[in-house]
Amino acid sequence: MTRIKEDKTIEDRISMEIVVDAYNEAERAMGWYYYLEDKLVFPFEAKCIATRATSPLVIGEKVEVKKMAPEAECEHAILVMISWQRRSLAVHLDQLKPSSANNETLQAIADWQYWVKRGYEF
Repeated sequence: MTRIKEDKTIEDRISMEIVVDAYNEAERAMGWYYYLEDKLVFPFEAKCIATRATSPLVIGEKVEVKKMAPEAECEHAILVMISWQRRSLAVHLDQLKPSSANNETLQAIADWQYWVKRGYEF
């Protein structure tokens, strides 16, 4: 994946709101988890924008995002719970683009996708 250009506004928000006082991988993961848990308003509709070997979603598939995955499942990546074929399934948040969500949700997801596209890790 090609890294995107640095955005000072997003970088400042990440360092001052999300991973402030996070000194290791676990603290950064939890900073992101709680930021997203606080900012995302569920449920919202989203479309798959990227495939993953660990996900059954295909590009263009529409899903309903119900909630954050359990904290223990988000130690290495941010996952959300979706309704998929009458089941509940955890998928990577960076696979999804909201098609209907409030501004706070859109901004928080954009922050996470920026983090991923910059190549940052917990």
